[in-house]
Formats: sequence, structure tokens, C-alpha cells
Amino acid sequence: MRRLLVGLAAGSMLVAASACGSSGNGASDNTSSSTGTTTVKVGVIPIVDVAPLYLGQKEGFFSKHGLKLTMTLAQGGAAIVPGVVSGQFQFGFSNMTSLMLAQSNDVPVKAIANGVASTGVSGKDFGALVVKKGSTLKSAKALEGKKVAVNTLKNINETAVRESVRKAGGDPDKVKFVELAFDQMPAALDKGQIDAAMAVEPALTTMLNQGAQQIAWPLVDVAPNLTVAMYFTSTAYATKNPDVVKKFQEATAESLAYADAHPDEVRQIVATYTKVPAGVLAKVILPKWPADPNRSSIEALEKLSETDGLFKKTPDLNTLLP
Repeated sequence: MRRLLVGLAAGSMLVAASACGSSGNGASDNTSSSTGTTTVKVGVIPIVDVAPLYLGQKEGFFSKHGLKLTMTLAQGGAAIVPGVVSGQFQFGFSNMTSLMLAQSNDVPVKAIANGVASTGVSGKDFGALVVKKGSTLKSAKALEGKKVAVNTLKNINETAVRESVRKAGGDPDKVKFVELAFDQMPAALDKGQIDAAMAVEPALTTMLNQGAQQIAWPLVDVAPNLTVAMYFTSTAYATKNPDVVKKFQEATAESLAYADAHPDEVRQIVATYTKVPAGVLAKVILPKWPADPNRSSIEALEKLSETDGLFKKTPDLNTLLP
């Protein structure tokens, strides 16, 4: 298990060794105050997707349910998974590929609340494949032999880009994928260190402001209205702390609905946990925050991930999903 957790977090911002620092037996590290408020640690990524949590905490949805969130930033879901399993975090935000990969390797995780979804609209999604201004690359097929940045290798964004390349008539095995944090992509593309990047907001708008051009919308190519990510916990924590999990689910549901209905407030809150200028945030394309995950879209992602050889065995979605 320890070896697997280190592998899941390889190349990510969090140190995977932390996953070996406890037994991961689900013992609660919650901090309860005299007022009955429970403080829980949540592993998140500094992108627009997690805005509902910050907004929900600001609006009092979590305190109403007796919770206080302490957020820790990481580069991707692959880094957050071992942190949750080890007990470093009680909850985490992760893309569906990382969760399916963990579950297929018998890592004890359980998705408990919806996270974020694609808009499902090409040209108007919060994630896109972009190339530098003036690039001769006009389609995903043209990426054969080119260097393409994704935030985590062998994960959801690589799978999505590979599908865009396939749909454009190209061979995804000929693409040279490199791992790069979202916030490092704009400079790398501008300097010509990479040929293209699979970026999500707010990095996407930062690149577009530099003159970058969109050539594909990989998350849309995977499936209509793709469920991109969910909030999760360890199966041990869920078993031993069902009351805390239920409170988190209820508060998150309120937060998702509020974020979906208040786009201007979403843009404002993102400025509190990223370094993106307000002028850029005003232009970002926001994702969708539906109440429930789209099961069929997750199944489509699962099949593509299997095609790409990510799983040793097929993930059990009935066990993983709420």
C-alpha cells in the first residue's frame, strides 16, 4: 500500500512520504471547539473548480453544519489521494481518473460529493488545449511529435487530450506529454518551452490574454457534461465519522448550488486563493457545479482510461461513487 501511495503522488507537489506517516486507520484528526464546531482539513487545487468550498465557508454554509474547513493547496488529485488515505486530510478534491485509479488499486477511497463538471460546450469550456499565438498548429492532430503540457501525467487531462487527438484523426501515442503545474503553463508556452498546454481556468484565460489560441476542448471530447472531479474521503474515515461526512455533504451541496447561481462572487473568491489578477478573473469561463455526478460521463472516462492502459483492473464504480 505504501509503495502504491508513493506512486500515486509521484511528481506532485505534496510529498507522498506523508502517506506513510500514519496507519491510515481512519482515526479522527478533527479538532472540535467548545462551540461544537469541528475543524477538518481539505486537500484542494488552486483552480476555479474548488471555489464553492471557499465561497461556502465565507457564506456560512459549513459553519451552519458545525464545520470549519482548513484548505491545503496541492498540484493535482494524484497528490491529494495519499494525503486523505493517510489521514493528513479528512477530505480532498480529486479528478475522477485519480479516484478510479486509486480504487482499481485497492486504495480505500470513497467519493462523497460532486465537485465540478465541464460546460459541455466546445469553444466555451473551462478547459482547453491551447497553442502559442501565431502557431502553425491548428488542430489536435497536429500535436503528433509535439510537446504538450498536462498538470499530471497518466491522468484525466492526458486521457482527454489523447481523445481529442484521436477524434481529430491523429495518433495520441506520438504526442510527447510533459508534466507542468497549471500556473506554470502560461510562461512555458510564452517562452516556447512547450508546444501546447491542456489548461483549465484561471490559467486558460491568462494564456488567452497572452494571445494563445484554442485548438480543442478535450473535456468536451471525453463525454457530454463530463463530471471532472469530486470530493472524497477514505473509506475508514467515512465508516468511523459518518456524522461529519454527512455534514460535509450537506454543506457542499449548498455551496455548489450557491456558486452555480452567483458567478460574480465565484470570481471574487478565486482571487483569495490564487495569484490571478482581477482583470483576468473577470474573463474566466466558469465550469458547472451540478448537484449530482453524471454517471454515464464517468463511465465514458473510465473506458478511455482503460484504452490508455491506466488501470490494472477495472474500477468498481458502484463502490467508489455515492
